Amino acid sequence: MVKQPTLKQLLLLPLAAALVFTAACSSNSNTNEGATNGGTPAASSEVKLTQEDKGWEVDKSPITFDWYINFAWFPNKWGVDDTSKYITEKTGVDINFIVPAGNEAEKMNTMIASGSLPDFITLGWYEDAVKKMIEGDMVLPLNELADQYDPYFYKVTDPAKLAWYKQEDGHIYGYPNASSSPKDYEKFGDSITSTQTFLVRKDMYEAIGSPDMRTTDVFLQALADAKAKFPDINGQPLIPLGMYDFNEKGNSSLQAYIQNFLAIPYEKDGQLYDRDTDPEYVKWLKTMRQANENGLLSKDVFIDKRPQMEEKIAQGRYFAMLYARSDLANQQNALFANDPNSIYIAVDGPANAAQAQATLAGPSISGWTVTLISKNVKDKARAIRFLDYLISEEGQRDMFFGEQGVTWDTIDGKDQFLPEVLELLNTDRGAFDKKYGASHTFWMMMDTNLTPEWSPPAVEPFKQMEDWTRGKALSLSQFDQLDPTGASEEGIMKTKLDHEFGKALPKLLLAKSDAEFDSLWQEYLSKRDSLGFSAVQAYKQKKYEENVAKLAEFIN
Repeated sequence: MVKQPTLKQLLLLPLAAALVFTAACSSNSNTNEGATNGGTPAASSEVKLTQEDKGWEVDKSPITFDWYINFAWFPNKWGVDDTSKYITEKTGVDINFIVPAGNEAEKMNTMIASGSLPDFITLGWYEDAVKKMIEGDMVLPLNELADQYDPYFYKVTDPAKLAWYKQEDGHIYGYPNASSSPKDYEKFGDSITSTQTFLVRKDMYEAIGSPDMRTTDVFLQALADAKAKFPDINGQPLIPLGMYDFNEKGNSSLQAYIQNFLAIPYEKDGQLYDRDTDPEYVKWLKTMRQANENGLLSKDVFIDKRPQMEEKIAQGRYFAMLYARSDLANQQNALFANDPNSIYIAVDGPANAAQAQATLAGPSISGWTVTLISKNVKDKARAIRFLDYLISEEGQRDMFFGEQGVTWDTIDGKDQFLPEVLELLNTDRGAFDKKYGASHTFWMMMDTNLTPEWSPPAVEPFKQMEDWTRGKALSLSQFDQLDPTGASEEGIMKTKLDHEFGKALPKLLLAKSDAEFDSLWQEYLSKRDSLGFSAVQAYKQKKYEENVAKLAEFIN
């Protein structure tokens, strides 16, 4: 499965849309008086509409929906900024965001077990909870809601994405954001970028001679040179290499992420390739082990979570990072304001022996997240109609631009942000989100194929990172949604396999020698076989072949 670190999903973002992932959120609490649980007011439900009718215009009376976002780092409130106030005034819909305080999976599983799902749920498409909610009959088919309350759904949604998410029972329960179908690639190919980057702190990198870090030897030497030349940053020790946090399944930076930099294939001759045993990948895992032996892997990288990482990025304490450019927007701005030479820039990172160009993950048809409507929803009609408004081009423009005259206007014949709004967007994304709430601050349904024509040109300190990914981003849709989930035999096997790698990875990096690494690696591979690896691979192969056939239908 092609999962991305932290923000999987969002791999095709023009600058303004890309930076939303560092935005923050909490929740407010309002109630919808008179709405019944799982029901819909008669006046709204009895209106008969066609695909040409904008259902959200039928009823604009005040209503508040509870919307769960399965990302603990999301901290923005609805109704504080200009854009969300405008949308509530326009549609009558207010939103009470709910976010987990800690572990997302635990929060999601608790809600499922209790049966107390909020009105809307947004989570990564790759989360096991998606299947649990569908199989548990806890969420409503969007197509049935559309048929009954809002045929406009079929006008504003992409048929390929609906077909992609159609379940075996013929229903569609979720719709993605940041999704690109094969036809989107044909239409928007020139503007497609990736968020996957290998980053170095500009001043340090240049001070050690701007080395080519594609080979293992130079990579290790560069980390050592940076540590020797810059042992401390404002009294705190330099962290030579940063990466995503370690979790029960491993570390995203050291799995699919680095494998994409090494251009390791996903399949060969129609058969899924075991990327984890590729010699180039194992060589670079050993390089990371050597980095630790050389004192170049700080203990911080094994224990830090995203809040700690963001604090250290803002302090400029990392020399190099295998990290998504979109995940350090606020920190990059802070560094740029303090010293333009202290920012992070993208450079060629770990590569295979042939030094082939990296094959970075571009946007897939699965997108980044999916949004579902709970069976507990207060008002079925208003829920599907508001969702359709958000999916529509009108809703996309509203979410991106906000209100005319407040956040944007037509200037020199082009719709664009007002100068003071653009200035804040380019200098302090967090403050921009709280004040204006535009540029997809609320990204739950954003269509990143539409936003390039609206987005202002990328500026530094972000343009270089974005431009570096051009020409390297690929659609990997055929490798999405391969993993078995739920309580199936293969699903249970896959969970055990993931956890086994999660336990093995830090041990491999902490091994005291290559010989110990080899012993641990063979032990892991044997354990992997005993846990049902071949059965899981057979399941994934079948799903892969189905995906290839399905995508071919979309193209033809």
